[in-house]
Amino acid sequence: MQAQVQYKRPIPLSTNYAVAHAAKDLDVDVIAAYPITPQTTVVEKLSEFVANGELDAEFIHVESEHSALSATLAASLAGARAFTATASQGLAFMHEMLHVASGLRAPIVMSVAMRALSAPISIWNDQTDLFNARDAGWIIYFVHTAQEAYDTIIQAYRLAEDRDVLLPVMVGYDGYVMSHTTEPVVVEDRESVLKFAPKRPYPYRLDPDHPVTIGPIVPPEYYYEIKYQQVKAMEGVPEKAEEIDREFGKTFGRSYGIMECYMCDGAEALIVANASYAATMKSVLPDAWKQGLKVGLLRLRLYRPFPVKHFVNYTSNVKSVLVIDRAISYGAPYQGPLANEIAGLKVREDLGFNLTSVVAGIGQRAMENEDFLAIARLAWEARTRKYPETIFYGVRE
Repeated sequence: MQAQVQYKRPIPLSTNYAVAHAAKDLDVDVIAAYPITPQTTVVEKLSEFVANGELDAEFIHVESEHSALSATLAASLAGARAFTATASQGLAFMHEMLHVASGLRAPIVMSVAMRALSAPISIWNDQTDLFNARDAGWIIYFVHTAQEAYDTIIQAYRLAEDRDVLLPVMVGYDGYVMSHTTEPVVVEDRESVLKFAPKRPYPYRLDPDHPVTIGPIVPPEYYYEIKYQQVKAMEGVPEKAEEIDREFGKTFGRSYGIMECYMCDGAEALIVANASYAATMKSVLPDAWKQGLKVGLLRLRLYRPFPVKHFVNYTSNVKSVLVIDRAISYGAPYQGPLANEIAGLKVREDLGFNLTSVVAGIGQRAMENEDFLAIARLAWEARTRKYPETIFYGVRE
């Protein structure tokens, strides 16, 4: 029987501020910060918490994002609960250290306010930055509300610090569209949060009294096996993530699963989306059904590792699947990176749906409700029509 959860009055927070509140309530020990639009207000708020005495943490001002993750990594390996945040070029600049962090199995959590990459310079939203990092060995979540961002940061530490996992976690959300939009968010008291996600420091941590070597050069005879250990750790993540989410729901009254299927009963077509596009699609689909378009939403929450069993279960009986990407995989068979992955999965699992790849919103190109309805219509029409190439929705030829 689910425990009674006491009602708490929400407060207005942007997704950036929700992330900062979660880090505070988790009592993080070390924050390494470098400002980059649109994540800057995450670390600004955390610096305010530290300055006001609301959070007893070491706040490290670094000279670059590469250094931000380097400092976070060192803190994690020394046994601290470490946090950082980034976006766009900052995440790209961290790329070397992304692989080091996952290879050393450091349980870092990092928020990513997703943003386009140069060139040309764009400070607006798309998801190119995070998709460029998808093979760096990090667990990756996408969230679609500020409340979910707060809750997922908490779940992420519980997952990252699990002795059977010990992998870093990114929590991605759309820059500006979410990072700077205020929503009602319920925040929990620190005691309850730490009871749910107690600190479990890195088990092989650096200790001057018991010196060890971490991250030495490894010859070919051993390197492959070490990387395979990361593969095996990833394989166990979906089950643990679901278990953590269920327990979170029992404790705080909110849960999300690792993949959500919205308006799927009776749907003949599904749209795969994440973050703010998933939130908007939820508001649009009731109108689509009124127009006779029996289209559901498959919202991707856990992205790495990809929840294959859930995807197969949801898509095994539909006639079409349309994937909305906000990044471009240049020269790939499907030039939406997520669509390209799903194409491979479709073949492997012998799934019978027609697959449609749609790239939209690059550089935060405006998308109105009628555009989302148009995409729903594309998904519906794809039941009986195959689109052989990626559709670049909204681009001027």
